[in-house]
Amino acid sequence: MPEGHTLFRLAREQSTLFAGRPVHVTSPQGRFTAGAELLDGRVLDEVFSYGKHLFARFGGDALHVHLGLYGTYTTGTGTPPPPKGALRMRWEADGPDGAGVWTDLRGPTACEVLTAPEVSAILDRLGPDPLRPRADGGRALARIRSSRTAIGALLMDQSVLAGVGNVYRAELLHRHRVSPFRPGKAVDEALWAQMWADLVTLMKAGVRMGRIVTTRPEDRTRRRGAVQREDAHYVYRRTGLPCRICGTEVRTEAMVGRNLYWCPTCQAV
Repeated sequence: MPEGHTLFRLAREQSTLFAGRPVHVTSPQGRFTAGAELLDGRVLDEVFSYGKHLFARFGGDALHVHLGLYGTYTTGTGTPPPPKGALRMRWEADGPDGAGVWTDLRGPTACEVLTAPEVSAILDRLGPDPLRPRADGGRALARIRSSRTAIGALLMDQSVLAGVGNVYRAELLHRHRVSPFRPGKAVDEALWAQMWADLVTLMKAGVRMGRIVTTRPEDRTRRRGAVQREDAHYVYRRTGLPCRICGTEVRTEAMVGRNLYWCPTCQAV
């Protein structure tokens, strides 16, 4: 599932290409026909992300998209290709340079037109998004400190923290030597302040680079040049490989429906 930095980049791209101009909205698949007809030809005001949710404002209405596990956008210029397969929604417009632009959405969990109160209801049930200006990490801490649930599960709870997924969960906990099985109430304020600040930095770097890189230069096999895929993470998808810090084999097991990765030595309970 795309994590928050991916949605932030999508929102920025769509705003650049489509905001301020009429958008031709269709649903070749037919599952979004009513919504497409409601939005078709209207001027797009803005696109913004919050956590793993994408919102596109068309006047008093907003398109809400949640990509889920399988949703993808494909964007191009010029004449779009003939629609094929399960194409939920297509946007077309005159681009900022006068050339045509288009974007196709396939396989989302949610694609719906909402009113302003309905958008607010979604935002109200989400925790702070580290990529939003003036996001309050203290809100997340209050939920974490009041819970006996494992911190590895709490970090994936979007009502606690919005935008964090499996990669950031595993890597943030390893960077701060925190066991994913530690109860939330055992995470103190000083530790969370460090984790929150680090998470903000990591996710902003993800926006900038278009990928998640969490390793420090001194912990990579190659310390110069572009970061190779095998050097990008400490524990994520490194089951059975030696920990970059202590050499212990990285372990994995399921937690809240996703594979969890950790070092049992660096992240002892």
